[in-house]
Amino acid sequence: MYLSFFGLVEKPFSIAPNPEYLFLSDRHKEALAHLTFGLGDAGGFVLLTGEVGTGKTTVTRCMLEELPDTTQVAFVLNPSLSELELLASICDELRIRYKKSDASLKNLTDKIKNRLLKNHQSGGHTMLIIDEAQHLAPAVLEQLRLLTNLETNHKKLLQIILVGQPELQQLLKRNELRQLAQRITARYHLLPLTEAQVFAYIQHRLHKAGTDTPIFATNSIKLIHQLTAGIPRLINLLCDRALMGAFANQQQQVNKLIVKQAATEVLPLQPEQTPNKIISPIMLSMAALLCITAGFALSFIF
Repeated sequence: MYLSFFGLVEKPFSIAPNPEYLFLSDRHKEALAHLTFGLGDAGGFVLLTGEVGTGKTTVTRCMLEELPDTTQVAFVLNPSLSELELLASICDELRIRYKKSDASLKNLTDKIKNRLLKNHQSGGHTMLIIDEAQHLAPAVLEQLRLLTNLETNHKKLLQIILVGQPELQQLLKRNELRQLAQRITARYHLLPLTEAQVFAYIQHRLHKAGTDTPIFATNSIKLIHQLTAGIPRLINLLCDRALMGAFANQQQQVNKLIVKQAATEVLPLQPEQTPNKIISPIMLSMAALLCITAGFALSFIF
């Protein structure tokens, strides 16, 4: 709706993980370096944590792009599974055939280990990535640890990356998981963007979308950082709605007032806010603009 108004070729603040819009801040680069180091020849477990929307998926995707073609990757997105279901998911991801009627912990474990050995003997590597790992049950984590027992004199045959929210760190402090915790070769907690990084992030995405015009005023970007706490996903939501608000008001630049109005629609309510107070002028302006457009179209027809 607002693309041509701002000289854009596509939406710059979509929350879809478009690799063309990849922005690696210094913190993301540091997280990537820790992952790469942890996935050295020693193998074992690597831990990446961070609050919702801080860019853990971005770092993981970037790491995957740097892997050699000889690496076979299993990606588990739904970790709320039993031990047997997890092993079955790993088999599915690694394209290991098995009969569901014969599926058991021992049978599936043996098949996975055979694949690990086969990949190693052919000069390849095997990696397992589990997203939202804070939802893993302790028994499932212990089953993962057992999978890493297969090793040579120099390396583990399975490298596992656990990606999750801060609760994952607390989970791994449990006494029954101390053996697994000792096998973590690298860990990194991804923090939100700083104010300077938010400036760079917004300009980067606008540039990728087709413009270098400073659409967002300096003080509005500072406010965006304050309102979103530097979390990229919230920045995208807020900036997209702010652009829509500026378009509705026919303003070429997003100011603080527009950002504040947009925040009432897309960000979580503050304790002092009530639904009755949140009737945004952005939506009123949008409605008025649509009515004017519709009226013009009708007058043209008749």
